Amino acid sequence: MRRNDHRAHGHPSWWAFWLHRVSGLLLALFLPLHFLALGQALAGPAALEGFLRFADAPLVKAAEWGLVTLLALHLTGGVRLLLIEFGRASDLRKNWIAGGIGTAVAIGLAFALALLN
Repeated sequence: MRRNDHRAHGHPSWWAFWLHRVSGLLLALFLPLHFLALGQALAGPAALEGFLRFADAPLVKAAEWGLVTLLALHLTGGVRLLLIEFGRASDLRKNWIAGGIGTAVAIGLAFALALLN
């Protein structure tokens, strides 16, 4: 195949690969913020209380929904890869991709509904 051959970019497996990689990168970028929150807990109750007040903002709640959706997407992408590696993947790849993305979206929507209550 030539280097500039982009025909594979329309295939569902390519999009599943792309979503898995991007979700992993975004989750890795979240880690410093997570460590900052843990550091506030170590700094004392007042610092943690200030951070928790900040975390009640609607924009932060939306970011939490995005984080849970990314985690679900990355998890289902990883399970899809395990099934491909260790299972028979010939005819079921598109179904696994659709099922994985559907599961990730369902988990994200369930979390969003829990935030509204």
